[in-house]
Amino acid sequence: MSSGGRPRISGPTGSDLLRTLRWPFVALALGLLAYRAVVQAARSFRAGGHAAADAVRELGEGATGIAAAFRSGTITTTFIAAVPRLAPDSGAKLEVASFEAVETLRSSDELRIAWDLIPLGTTVSEIRVPVTYRYHLRLDDPWLLEVDGQSCLVRAPAIRPSQPPAIHTDGLERRSESGWLRFNTAEHMAELERGLTAALAARAADAAHLDMVRERSRIEVAEFVRSWLLLEDHWREDRFRSVTVVFADEPGLTPSSRPPTLILRGAGAPPG
Repeated sequence: MSSGGRPRISGPTGSDLLRTLRWPFVALALGLLAYRAVVQAARSFRAGGHAAADAVRELGEGATGIAAAFRSGTITTTFIAAVPRLAPDSGAKLEVASFEAVETLRSSDELRIAWDLIPLGTTVSEIRVPVTYRYHLRLDDPWLLEVDGQSCLVRAPAIRPSQPPAIHTDGLERRSESGWLRFNTAEHMAELERGLTAALAARAADAAHLDMVRERSRIEVAEFVRSWLLLEDHWREDRFRSVTVVFADEPGLTPSSRPPTLILRGAGAPPG
């Protein structure tokens, strides 16, 4: 029992207090550091997000610009503007096909007298000659290009024969015969020869001769359009993958009613 004075109250010393508060201070410091790291990361993420968004927006704007030049409403105009640099000779013709044939022209002339009761004979003249026919399209005729998904649909001008045909006179053969009272073989042959060029020009333009070169011409036109798409970087998997061609002299046909003329290699069809 103590005598006199205030009672002494015992408690932790200063060092004990520091030891008690040390870990809360450490936790608080770590929390502040973590918070700062989170804030910096968020700022970096927002900055990166904005940069990514800007890149996507720029890419989208670029893609939109490319697509706008190749929509159905503008693709024909874009193509026509490129024609002068695409044309092989910078001319107005696109040569699409040619072939050689040996043509035979024959003419006969029969003479009768006495009210056609007495025949005096028939003069027959015949010419056989090798001919080269060439065909083209006019680049200044109307062209129409349309877009159907990843297909380029082409309505090309009519196929035209390049006139006159190339007549190979070095291979020309003549044959004549006449009746017993006919003496006009020379004159008859000369007349046939005078009409040779006109007759062959007419044959070049007939349906049978045009049909002989139609499919070859279709492929040539598709190749011509593909060259333009390649030049514009539009002949690829994510853009145009096929070209379909019809001609103005194919009434009733539309590009959408025909199979593709050319298909991008590796796109599930024959190479194009």
